[in-house]
Amino acid sequence: MRITLPSGTPAEIATPTSGSASLGLVIAVDIFGLRPLYDEMAQRLADEWNMTVCAVEPFPGRDLGNDFEARYRAVRDIGDDDNLRDLVEAADATGCATVNLLGYCLGGMYCHKAARGDRFARIVSFYGMIRLPEAWQGAGQAEPLGILHNGHSTRVLAIVGGLDTYTPAADVDALVDTGVTVVLYPEASHAFAHDATHQAHRRDDAVDAYDRALQWLRAHA
Repeated sequence: MRITLPSGTPAEIATPTSGSASLGLVIAVDIFGLRPLYDEMAQRLADEWNMTVCAVEPFPGRDLGNDFEARYRAVRDIGDDDNLRDLVEAADATGCATVNLLGYCLGGMYCHKAARGDRFARIVSFYGMIRLPEAWQGAGQAEPLGILHNGHSTRVLAIVGGLDTYTPAADVDALVDTGVTVVLYPEASHAFAHDATHQAHRRDDAVDAYDRALQWLRAHA
């Protein structure tokens, strides 16, 4: 079900069809934003993981269509504080005291950045950028590594593909140095897990990654 957060940002919320859940999950979506993929994912994870799930639109108020280049350029205009505000408001919308965070690609990067706050008990970043691409550098954008060094890095599990050009080996080493737990899939490239229609999808790696993600999220404090 679509809702509007207090900030005005759209979100998709789903509850388990079998009843209520005591654990909440916020999804920080990829660069293409809220769409049927995430509507289905929110309900599926709500049912399979028995959580109240809320997925958040990263580009509120902007009509960017399906143009990747336009969306890529627009990332630099997303303020870190605004993004974290929306993720926290989504956590509140779940109605759960304990809420975790999971994100993909762009959303995975914002998972790293969300580690500066206290709202999320556990965080899983799927192939989130570890350093800001040059095109994304702007006044409102801090470096993920700097935030992790000063935040709750030990709450973060990073799922990384060994062939992902957005997360080169040197960056992954730097990520480990912050205290983040990293699981590397050597033959996987970017976006290998969350969209079965994507050309990079690797079914066995995806199944394993989601199993690890669930174990991590259920081990919340």
